[in-house]
Amino acid sequence: MIKRTLYFGNPAYLRFKDQQLVIDLPESSMLPEKDRTITIPIEDIGVVVVDHPQITLTHWLINALLENNVAVITCNDRHIPSGLLLPLEGNTIQSERFTHQINASEPLRKQLWQQTIRQKILNQAALLKQQGRKTENMKYWADQVKSGDTENHEGRAAAYYWGELFDSSLDFRRDPDGNAPNNLLNYGYAILRATVARSLVASGMLPTFGIHHHNRYNAYCLADDMMEPYRPYVDKLVLEIMSGTAIPDELTKAQKTKLLQIPVLDVTINSRRSPLMLATQQTAASLAKCFQGELRKVEFPEMGE
Repeated sequence: MIKRTLYFGNPAYLRFKDQQLVIDLPESSMLPEKDRTITIPIEDIGVVVVDHPQITLTHWLINALLENNVAVITCNDRHIPSGLLLPLEGNTIQSERFTHQINASEPLRKQLWQQTIRQKILNQAALLKQQGRKTENMKYWADQVKSGDTENHEGRAAAYYWGELFDSSLDFRRDPDGNAPNNLLNYGYAILRATVARSLVASGMLPTFGIHHHNRYNAYCLADDMMEPYRPYVDKLVLEIMSGTAIPDELTKAQKTKLLQIPVLDVTINSRRSPLMLATQQTAASLAKCFQGELRKVEFPEMGE
């Protein structure tokens, strides 16, 4: 079942009762009293985004969300996702899978990173092809990626990709702190990261312990690794949002609503169409099997041209 992504951008009191998320809205919402309480089954929820200083979540609700492997995202005063809450236990054989993940050999990690970057570049090339750009060089770089991407073909591809993706009049530079549409990309990647991290936890892995990303201050290195081939799907959605519209420095409610659809975007994985959230679960499950020695290849989505 496809899980729901819930966004809360107004004052609300969120609590737990009878396996339901109960939303109590204040009188200031101007709704009739009978409409100020809404219930949603916990089991239907996959991601919750909290984006207002006057939102209260009870402890029992937080516990229920985590028990059901719901990713809870908090936003800062600029309405940008700044925190992610995930369960400590997400799989019945978690300890065993932790061990396989931590003990994975360096050659295996490099091979997995090679697969990851190759598919990322191919998906970037597919998106550029959809925009009428030349991609022969991208496909060449994808084929040249070696174990561990020691020659940094990812960097070469990224320089070309960002230079071609948006209209040249934007003079775009990919910088998390840069001008729009970086704000759209940042928001979209945060939703994607939470979705991938949730799937990794469900498959019994540590999202902190990456195959390539290693940062002492980053609690989601593995999520950052595994989301790489999925990024072009976010980029494509950002292009759609930008179509014929000026991008303000602060995202609008409509733009956020569009970006919150990321978990249900259609992707193709194993030659079958699937919502992105389910695809990330396939990716995570295949990665766990690679760590256990049962598979040699991670299952990633393939973007069509």
